[in-house]
Amino acid sequence: MNSPIISAEDLKTILGRKGLILVDARNSPNPKQTFAQGHLKGARFVDPNEDLADIKENLAIGGRHPLPEVSDFCVVLGRLGITPESHVVVYDDQNGANAAARMWWMLRALGHENVQVLEGGFQAGVAAGIPTSSAADQGEETMPYPASGWNLGIASMEEVEAVAWDKNHLVIDVRSSERYRGEQEPIDLIAGHIPGAVNMPLTENMDKEGKFLSPEEIKARYLPLMGELPNENIIIHCGSGVSACHTLLAMDYAGLGIPKLYVGSWSEWSRNDKPIGKSLG
Repeated sequence: MNSPIISAEDLKTILGRKGLILVDARNSPNPKQTFAQGHLKGARFVDPNEDLADIKENLAIGGRHPLPEVSDFCVVLGRLGITPESHVVVYDDQNGANAAARMWWMLRALGHENVQVLEGGFQAGVAAGIPTSSAADQGEETMPYPASGWNLGIASMEEVEAVAWDKNHLVIDVRSSERYRGEQEPIDLIAGHIPGAVNMPLTENMDKEGKFLSPEEIKARYLPLMGELPNENIIIHCGSGVSACHTLLAMDYAGLGIPKLYVGSWSEWSRNDKPIGKSLG
């Protein structure tokens, strides 16, 4: 597997191939209902809030979308029929910027290499002529996926606080510039950003049609920020640890590797009496 993304046209050529598992990770107020109303034919359903997160009553603990226990996620993968030999393609309806990239990251963090995000998501699949269905067939279940830990870098709130101003580290906030500057906050309780973090909105990963820029164009955006820093010294965050994975996906696509993810992100930071940055620039 050379690329972490796949076009709808390329997906069409492999539909029905043995070992391919297509996953619908669209988020909405009722993901199960959205899936039942129509999905790409053959896709299996995951609930972004129940299967890809372990949401706590107190959002100050881990933010809005904390990671589930590895063992619980492995059970979800078994329910989907995913094994270490599976070729997984996952899609959402926000150009991969929502739960599709999050599931991609989670699988990669388990050590599963053969996973891709459908570029353009559900809409691109429909436009390419991939049939849709309302059937609820989830395929054949298997044993829980054999994994015991997250193997990609994860940063804690304490680590972010310790390194955000360190010249030998880099914290990137992928939210919109308006949210970063503290001009608006549509989701969390407090507007602003983590002091010391720099802003590179995830929309910078895409062109006007919502497709990923070329690897060369993505490199041109990130290398001036990254310099010679190793990936373990770079931390990516967003509002709740979901859309940050879109930037991790883009960086991997560009050959830049996969830096650390701050899962709690702004939703955790802003609920823990941490310093709040606000900026016009």
